[in-house]
Amino acid sequence: METFDLFNSAIAPKDRRLLLLAGPCQIESLDHCLMLAEQIQNATQDLPIEVVFKSSFDKANRTSIEGTRGIGIDEGLSVLQQVNEKTALPTVTDIHAPEQAQAAAQAVDILQIPAFLCRQTDLLVAAGKTKKPLNIKKGQFLHPQDMKYAADKAKAGGASQVALCERGTCFGYRDLVVDPRSFPMMRELGYPVIFDGTHSVQSMGGAGGSSGGAREYIPALTRAAAAVGIDGLFLEVHEEPARAPSDGTNMLPVNELRSVLEVVCQIRELVTLAS
Repeated sequence: METFDLFNSAIAPKDRRLLLLAGPCQIESLDHCLMLAEQIQNATQDLPIEVVFKSSFDKANRTSIEGTRGIGIDEGLSVLQQVNEKTALPTVTDIHAPEQAQAAAQAVDILQIPAFLCRQTDLLVAAGKTKKPLNIKKGQFLHPQDMKYAADKAKAGGASQVALCERGTCFGYRDLVVDPRSFPMMRELGYPVIFDGTHSVQSMGGAGGSSGGAREYIPALTRAAAAVGIDGLFLEVHEEPARAPSDGTNMLPVNELRSVLEVVCQIRELVTLAS
């Protein structure tokens, strides 16, 4: 698909559009996903951006056993298929176990490997075998250069299109920090680089049995990433983050998405002109 041309080059050409993976953390319902997909499309209208709708059918790495995990793989994949059919947007979702790979690959356009699972060999190989483009999130515990081995595992399974995603590194017990050096380091490995601007403001387990966050820093971090150089942006959005079943404290209100993206696009244009 033309949308995924970005995955075919390690460094995007100067006229390459920004890839945006955006949507709610969890699938809440078909109507909710369609509402947000429409708002994301409206927010990106006339911007040099290719949109992929993102949401998860299962949040398998919740802090507490009591955390809301999602609607499950069967219903969740059905929702994502319908989002694609009704909006023409490509879709991406996480997988957490090797046995989920083939089913998810039949329903979505891109498979995503969660950060905590980026060293799981069987999962990466299974994802690679689907031949779908993969977005592999960098573990909060990994040096950027060590993402080479995660990509190698996916390629051993047969993956030909791999992107690497920065989402912050553990600092202390809960806080995450983003080291701008990680973007050129991972690009030097030969892969497009995506920045997760929402999970990077997360405070892991910092909200009494669930993860907290500081969403007010999302715009600043996305601006900084655009200035250093990225090929894609991952942003979880919600119309009312405070009532979201997961990651509410580090999701961007969807009505703020347009203003964030306008600045990111302006910065990328300036960086391109200066390069």
